[in-house]
Amino acid sequence: MRLSSSARSRWAIALLMLFVAINFADKAIIGLAAAPMMAELGISTTQYGLLSSSFYLLFSISAIAFGFLGNRVPGKWLLIGLAVTWSVAQLPIAVPAAGFGVLLATRILLGAGEGPGVPLGMHVAFTWVEEHKRAFTAALLTVGSGLGVIIGAPLLNMLIASSGWRSPFLLLGVIGLIWALAWYLIGGDGPHSVTAAKATDGTGPADEPRIPYRRLLTTGTWLGTLFSGFTVYWGLALGISFLPLYLGEIVGYERSAIGVMASLPAYVSIVFMLLGGAVSQRLLRRGVSRRIGQGVIGGAFALVAGLSMILMTRAGASAWALPLIALAFGIGNSQTPLSQAAVADTVPARQRGAALGVWYAVVSIASIVSPTLTGAIVDAAATPAAGYGLAFDIAGGLMVLGGLTAMVVVRPDQDAARLGLRGPTTIAAPDGTDGSKQLTPS
Repeated sequence: MRLSSSARSRWAIALLMLFVAINFADKAIIGLAAAPMMAELGISTTQYGLLSSSFYLLFSISAIAFGFLGNRVPGKWLLIGLAVTWSVAQLPIAVPAAGFGVLLATRILLGAGEGPGVPLGMHVAFTWVEEHKRAFTAALLTVGSGLGVIIGAPLLNMLIASSGWRSPFLLLGVIGLIWALAWYLIGGDGPHSVTAAKATDGTGPADEPRIPYRRLLTTGTWLGTLFSGFTVYWGLALGISFLPLYLGEIVGYERSAIGVMASLPAYVSIVFMLLGGAVSQRLLRRGVSRRIGQGVIGGAFALVAGLSMILMTRAGASAWALPLIALAFGIGNSQTPLSQAAVADTVPARQRGAALGVWYAVVSIASIVSPTLTGAIVDAAATPAAGYGLAFDIAGGLMVLGGLTAMVVVRPDQDAARLGLRGPTTIAAPDGTDGSKQLTPS
């Protein structure tokens, strides 16, 4: 059955949400399997930190390489290639004889496959929607990361308890192959890609300005979202790798509850991603500057996350602990779609894939440093509780600084005007036509 254009657009966005969900379930599994895996293989906390960080060894390089490929190669084939790579990386761990060396090698391969996943998925998603809908569409895709944890964490934790810590790797490998088949049948680049524009109205890459990357990647918007995103990803990597261990070893939760507890931040993340995306889209349609709609709102999310993380370890097992944990590891990621929309709004469409890829690659360096440093801090501390407290304080302080930075320097309208991408910004009317509302770049 042939799908209509609107139906195919909805299916494409839904599949891209699932793509991001699988991406984050693949990341989260290492933390859920940590305790039985470490016990069976005799892995120390420092070695576990190294294993967690190894995922990001080729992550950034791959994100940059595929970002530039995304400017030239159809997203349909790039995303299929990434999904198949994920599956190939996960399946060998299910073999009982696979030890630390296999885990290390497959985590590196998985990181190489998943590094480009989110920015490339965003780039393709933006080809299916109009410009003023980017923030909400980015929020929908980022919701996929929360769903990957909300649905995946309890399910994978149950599977670990019933079938051993290796079984979830097999399940996720199979799911990746199924997604690749579905994307082959339905997915692809949307009507707002530069190639589609070339085909319909004669415009395209040759008619669009090409701006040197040294100018694109040194705007206040790119640098501000970059630093703030770096601090948020520092906290996210800390949560993925060490939150289950912290909840069990320090706070004292039973294993049966840890999967549910570790998923709480994802609920907060989903709520605030959708809320932030909807509010941002509404503000932009009403003529409010992108500085407020993207920079200030996004920075506020990171600020609240940082403060919550600093207070979290001081709450102990009190009633305040759970909401603080949920905010510390959940609300910060709500900044990500707003940051990605801000970056997309300050680069030409034909250079968007590379700009998002480089942004994500640099931001993800935090995910290499954070788990390794945290493992070393915990091992070197007088007590594990003291080690976790210091590690969480560092992460919280970074997010506070990152949030304040974004609120001050992220100015997409001003940066886009300076680059010659737009003059006074025209906001589309609610019916999709030109509302002729002019903005002076802020």
